[in-house]
Amino acid sequence: GKSFIPMLSSFACAIPGIMATRTIETPKDRLVTILVAPLMSCSARLPVYTLLIGACIPDREILGFIKLQGLTMLSMYLLGIVVALLMAWLFKQTLLRGETPLLIMELPPYKKPVLRIVLRQMWDRSKIFLRRAGTVILGISILLWFLASYPRTGAVEQEYAQRRQAIVSTAPAAESAQAAQLEALAREEAGAKLRWSFAGRIGRLIEPVIAPLGFDWKIGIGIVASFAAREVFVSTMSTVYNVGEYDESQDSARSLAQTLRDQVRPDGSLLYTPLTAVALMVFYVFALQCVSTVAVVRRETNSWKWPVFQWAYMGVLAWVLAFATYQGGRMLGFQ
Repeated sequence: GKSFIPMLSSFACAIPGIMATRTIETPKDRLVTILVAPLMSCSARLPVYTLLIGACIPDREILGFIKLQGLTMLSMYLLGIVVALLMAWLFKQTLLRGETPLLIMELPPYKKPVLRIVLRQMWDRSKIFLRRAGTVILGISILLWFLASYPRTGAVEQEYAQRRQAIVSTAPAAESAQAAQLEALAREEAGAKLRWSFAGRIGRLIEPVIAPLGFDWKIGIGIVASFAAREVFVSTMSTVYNVGEYDESQDSARSLAQTLRDQVRPDGSLLYTPLTAVALMVFYVFALQCVSTVAVVRRETNSWKWPVFQWAYMGVLAWVLAFATYQGGRMLGFQ
């Protein structure tokens, strides 16, 4: 009963949902809720769903009135809910076994809040969050930035410096045309640097692990980079494929979606098929790709044991279900 509000809050963001579990008196029930709250599809997953659905899912109707793209989006949300309930039941039967307490809710007399007290409590809670969780978030964010930015490859920088100089020193052309060439070259250089960074090398390293899911090493870079936050996957793909800085405009989204549709595997087959897109969305439904959530779970449980366990079980769950989706779809003849 008291887990409902934390779970509902997790659709916006898992962090307030996890913090809302403080209203649950039973420690085991509170911990179960913390462990399954991130399975609710938060708003950070929405850009990933939107990109993949728009790029790979056909814009057609089923039964004459159900949009396939909308049905796919709804399925991701329902999948998270169903698996969260199953995992909560499993935890209650195994790791965190205990009696289910009776739900007795006492409604206190409600009074009009005092603005001064509300602001003071907001300030105090914000300081606590920044002091405890913020240090972990900052540290891991710096690490992820370092992995995506280094090492600096002198050969790559020299090559693009020469190409940039060649564009500038060629016969005079329209200023707008030259600026467009330089901008395209800058996008290409950013993509090359990312591909040769530590994150890019990790993406290549984990390719054998994610290949059975239908993913290549470039998707692996997006998965590694999005540990900071799930929505980072979209901007990372823009950089990897030299599309440039991604924003929420229709032109930017259309450009990236078309680029994804054009990608092919070494054997010439399309990479981003509807089946690959669904498998990737299933992976993001379950993978704990959010450093802020990890930090908050660490703070709420006063231990690294549970956030590490949560990250591990959700990672295994994501891999297994994405594998079942992709390989099962191929066995059934889907692409």
